[in-house]
Amino acid sequence: MDIRVGDVLTMKKNHPCGSKQMTVLRSGMDFKLRCTGCGREFMVPRSKIEKNIKAVSRDEE
Repeated sequence: MDIRVGDVLTMKKNHPCGSKQMTVLRSGMDFKLRCTGCGREFMVPRSKIEKNIKAVSRDEE
């Protein structure tokens, strides 16, 4: 799956704050994500994120 820094991921499940949108800050073996609702940053393994992604949106330049 091609996910880049700056992409906005729409997840299948809500973050505890209620938002489903996450911004990618770092990608590799694990992702560093920022919740667009509350601003919390967290690291999650790639395998867990890839199966929970519903949609990927990015700004094409």
